[in-house]
Amino acid sequence: MRYFRPLGATVFATATGLALVTTAFTGSATAEPVTAAATAPVTATAMTPGLYAPTALVLTVGKGEHPRTATTIRAVTLACTPAPSGTHPAPVEACRELAEVKGDFTRLSVVSRHRPCTREWDPVTVTGDGVWQGKRVRWSARYGNECELRVATGEGSVFAF
Repeated sequence: MRYFRPLGATVFATATGLALVTTAFTGSATAEPVTAAATAPVTATAMTPGLYAPTALVLTVGKGEHPRTATTIRAVTLACTPAPSGTHPAPVEACRELAEVKGDFTRLSVVSRHRPCTREWDPVTVTGDGVWQGKRVRWSARYGNECELRVATGEGSVFAF
């Protein structure tokens, strides 16, 4: 078995440890094999000082009444440490909102009575899954329609994608 040296790699913290994700590989047959040192697991002591507790989430919006059976219509990634990033269209705002509620998705639900919604039943299920400041997070909620979702989450940016 041949291993090829990655041209670019990123170390991500996961709930079970650290994971190395490569972004590009050398494509030629003359690539150098990866040494045992390069494939050894990364430990916290090998990382740079000031390691932040990991925050990396996958947020989804789906059509349906239950997270297991809902059809995902939108999904984004959101990483908040060390800096807001991911495929979320507004990572800075979403991370700020989650930080204000200490990563507790249930506290995002601020009922706003200033915006009426139709009583149309078109259920939407949202999920937040991943790691918030080093702790595993798995959350889901169901709303009657997308308007109820926006109102129930305080018209915020966490699920505005």
